[in-house]
Amino acid sequence: MADTTFTWYGHSCFELRTPGGKVVLFDPWFGNPTSPKKASAVDRCDVLLVSHGHFDHIGSPMRQVADADALTIARATNPTWPCIHEMSLWIEEVLVGCDAEIVGMNKGGTFDVGNLPITMVHADHSAGDWSAAGEGPLYLGEPVGFVLGLEDGRKVYYSGDTEVFGDMALIGEMHQPDVAIMPIGGHYTMGPRGAARAAKLLGVKKVVPVHYGTFPALAGTPDELRAELAAVGAAVEVVAPERGAATAI
Repeated sequence: MADTTFTWYGHSCFELRTPGGKVVLFDPWFGNPTSPKKASAVDRCDVLLVSHGHFDHIGSPMRQVADADALTIARATNPTWPCIHEMSLWIEEVLVGCDAEIVGMNKGGTFDVGNLPITMVHADHSAGDWSAAGEGPLYLGEPVGFVLGLEDGRKVYYSGDTEVFGDMALIGEMHQPDVAIMPIGGHYTMGPRGAARAAKLLGVKKVVPVHYGTFPALAGTPDELRAELAAVGAAVEVVAPERGAATAI
């Protein structure tokens, strides 16, 4: 089997290539100001995962949700798109005629995409953003995280936007993830202090930090995360690749 590689495109937008050769895209805001790639350049996506309906995760300029990067990619690549129920209802309306497989589900559920079991788990955040008509927030379901099982038996936990919460210990017990991909920027999500405690609760071996450095408010850094991990006695490796650089995890 091939290596599992992670390519970060800034913010929470990244591509995971699995040992079996599948391409999984998470929160594909390729339009973020730090991304070296545009959504129009994405030519393959087997599985698309969007954690919640905020513009910076579905990939939409304000009030232009109909042109969201996630929708552009789905129309071009026809992925399997497991998402929370309310989001699936909206996607099915706006992607009429598209061959993408939209799978509505909810927290606690697991859906298998080939040899990739995907379990939806809790996240502690908010959801909703401006509708295309500007009539107020478009609600696309509660925020979630995902646990992705790989073909080699390892598991990757993607927390989505969240604060640390005690039941991460239960996610660790039930799913035993090897790698956690978590926000560290602060302001809208947990910062390095919270992320270090999340990693300890989960019992992971590696953490890939995301959702930092996009705007001045997202001030947390990988080095601060390393310092916080040391402070709580967690022997966890921080893998922080440059934007656009494929990195084995």
